[in-house]
Amino acid sequence: MTSKPEPGSTIDTVLAAARRHTEDVIKPNVDKWIKERKWPRKASDKAAALGLTGLYCPTELGGQGLSLGDGIRVYEELGKGDGAYAFALSMHNICSFAVCGFATDAFKKKWAKDLIAGKKLANFALTEPQSGSDAATMYSRARIKDGTWTISGSKAWVSLAGEADVYLTVVKTSDTPGHKDMAMVAIPKGAKGLSFGPLYDTASYNFLPMGEMYMENVQVPEENIILPPGKGLSGALMAIDIARVSIASGCCGLMQAALDVALAYTGNRKMFGKTALDLDGIQWMLGEVATELEASRLLYRAAANALGTQEGPLLAAHAKRFVPDCAVKAANTCTQVMGGMGLLSSYGLDRLSRLSQMLRIVDGTTEISRVVIGRALKKRAEELPRVPVPKGPYKRSTRPACLPATSPSMSSTRP
Repeated sequence: MTSKPEPGSTIDTVLAAARRHTEDVIKPNVDKWIKERKWPRKASDKAAALGLTGLYCPTELGGQGLSLGDGIRVYEELGKGDGAYAFALSMHNICSFAVCGFATDAFKKKWAKDLIAGKKLANFALTEPQSGSDAATMYSRARIKDGTWTISGSKAWVSLAGEADVYLTVVKTSDTPGHKDMAMVAIPKGAKGLSFGPLYDTASYNFLPMGEMYMENVQVPEENIILPPGKGLSGALMAIDIARVSIASGCCGLMQAALDVALAYTGNRKMFGKTALDLDGIQWMLGEVATELEASRLLYRAAANALGTQEGPLLAAHAKRFVPDCAVKAANTCTQVMGGMGLLSSYGLDRLSRLSQMLRIVDGTTEISRVVIGRALKKRAEELPRVPVPKGPYKRSTRPACLPATSPSMSSTRP
């Protein structure tokens, strides 16, 4: 068994461990996981043994102590094996990071080391059945009385539903509209009143349990608060920014996997007296994938290094908008260059195609990223000096003889 990198190891050492995990554990078993439709806990235990479940956590607690900019690169390596598996571990690492950085001392003492060691898994619950992108429209409520939080409501698209050991759950703490009362509370799996609905039936990543989570007067101690009222939404949005960049990283792994399959096949496929890869058209198609992969790597790494800064949310939106779109295109292009053989499940491109679409949607669709980018562009435009706009060939007071005085085109204000 591969030894775990020592806490505080260099990023190259951790990436090498992730690479070995991909080759030794994910690639040989992912098809079996899909058939079994069950989270591969033994596999995530092996990832934990390599230090991949406490990437951003302090070394004194057994974590790797990596920066977000470095640690997020791990998901590119894991994504070469499977993007859904990489996604699940990325969410666990975000939760471990939140617990180590923001939880009460009492909660941290009970949970931090087990989360870092991967003995316990964590996940994040924000989305509700009636609200996804509009996160501020939330109906889950938490009330505190005599040192106990009582929580009721429901969440949707919860990853590791029923499998994780604790769920960092965003709730409102009053009936006042808006987000200023939102908090984040940790709910252990065994809490009375916590239950899960039937798992969603998803294509190609059904080993990752996703479903709805129901809270009916769930009670947890006050020490389980991760972010107090007023900090819940901002903390959730920071977590989503990290998740978006992590997804972009995993997408780069997916793109590399698709490209490698296509290169290996077309380099061996004989046609017209040469290999398929000798044909200019095939080279151009795969060359475009290769260029977009390199651009995607540069973008997600820049976004990862910007997390926690003023530019972080915008760069995360750029990464989530651009990279998953490139991954969808890469999977489809690599399928196309292989012709009918690309449709066969034995080559894995059908799985990569569906995964790329899933990664394009989770933790904020690419359209929501466009909204974030659009707002930034409008703000930028307001800071620029006005550029004159042509007013037309005649003055406002001048009216062509062919138009009546009441013509709407002359009486309305020009833009």
